[in-house]
Amino acid sequence: MMAIRPSAVVPSGITHLLWPRMEELVRWISEAVRVDGIPQTLVAVLRGGAVPAVCLSHRLGLRDVRAVEVTHTTDNSTNATKTPKPVTVNPASLGDLTGLDVLIVDDVAGTGHTLTATAQLVTDAGASRVRSAVCVMNEDNWTGRLPAEAAVTYIGTITHGWVIFPWESNDEHEH
Repeated sequence: MMAIRPSAVVPSGITHLLWPRMEELVRWISEAVRVDGIPQTLVAVLRGGAVPAVCLSHRLGLRDVRAVEVTHTTDNSTNATKTPKPVTVNPASLGDLTGLDVLIVDDVAGTGHTLTATAQLVTDAGASRVRSAVCVMNEDNWTGRLPAEAAVTYIGTITHGWVIFPWESNDEHEH
């Protein structure tokens, strides 16, 4: 796989992404995807990938959006503890992907393990082409075998630290 260069690098610490920046990242990713060919199906990694996947589906004119829950943290708190390996809930929700060009969408990639697990699920469901897109790559947590740019097809931006997205509740992050 070959990643598209990120549009910017966000400094360390906790980053609060606002809607205008998210819209910019989704627009940028959709333009890069168009260059490589519009996929037939989008797969959102729940929960974080649901919002960007729906936004991308509108920009790309795709109606086939599926979702699968794959988590790699114990809860939603800032800097939450990682589970030993990604946990998948209801992989059958992907349905039959035989012969389809699939784009996996998530909000953030940290270790790369969630994307790897999801890509395996999509491949097992029969996809003939599998690409991945994330709005944010957190380089501080990346432990993938390959550099992030080689493992994730489309990266909106790179950060060093925790990211809070506009659809997340800020109540738990205000202390």
